Amino acid sequence: MKKPDPRLKRAGVKGYNKPKRTPGHKTKSHIVVAKEGSRIKTIRFGEQGAKTNRSAKQRASFKARHAKNIKKGKMSAAYWADRVKWKG
Repeated sequence: MKKPDPRLKRAGVKGYNKPKRTPGHKTKSHIVVAKEGSRIKTIRFGEQGAKTNRSAKQRASFKARHAKNIKKGKMSAAYWADRVKWKG
């Protein structure tokens, strides 16, 4: 039987690629343990208390500003912020 990954328990998430809010963290609003192939990485993203996703114009500006990093895929904080905090 395979032993569960300790990174999942430390981050307090249910599984890989499942983001979770972190209201108790000082600066970051979310955490995710990202897995792509055999690579695994714990990523914190999103500004704590930021007012995001207010209008279509704000979403478009975020996506334009971070497009290069969003394209990097699951191993970048911008990808997760786009999916979780900036989805339409």
